Amino acid sequence: MKELKEGDKAPAINAKNQKGETVELKDYLGKKVILYFYPKDNTPGCTTEACNFRDNYQSLLQDGYEVLGVSIDSEQSHQKFISKYELPFNLLADEDKKIVEDYGVWVEKNMYGRKYMGTARTTFVINEKGIIEHIIRKVDNKNASRQIRDLVK
Repeated sequence: MKELKEGDKAPAINAKNQKGETVELKDYLGKKVILYFYPKDNTPGCTTEACNFRDNYQSLLQDGYEVLGVSIDSEQSHQKFISKYELPFNLLADEDKKIVEDYGVWVEKNMYGRKYMGTARTTFVINEKGIIEHIIRKVDNKNASRQIRDLVK
C-alpha cells in the first residue's frame, strides 16, 4: 500500500472494540478523530501515551475530538488495559492486521539487531469529512495530546 499523506481520505475501518462491539470510522463522520496506533497494551511507552490521552480526554472532547486507539492486541487484552488504567475511549482490536496495513503503520522494526514486523507508533488526525489532516510519525508519548494541539491551533 502507498504511504498515506495529509489530505488523503482516511481508509475505512471496521473492527471490534474492547466490548466486542463493531466500530466503523464512518460512524464518526461529523466529528474530528484522533486515531492513534500503538504497538502493545500494557507496555511502558504505550501506557504513557494512553494515559496522556486519558488525562486530556475531556478537553479533547470539548474541542470536538474523539479518540480511538488501535493495536493488534485482542479485545480481552484491551479490556484489561482499559480497566487497569481507566481509559475512557475505545481501543480497536486489529488482530488480522488489516487496519495497520491499510494505514501503512505495519513496518519492519529493528531492536538489538533483530528485525521483526510491528506497529509504528503513529497518530492520524482526521477531520469531520474523513480526510487526514495531520500525521504524527514521531509521537512523544508523554505529550501526545499537546503534539496534536500544537498542530491544530
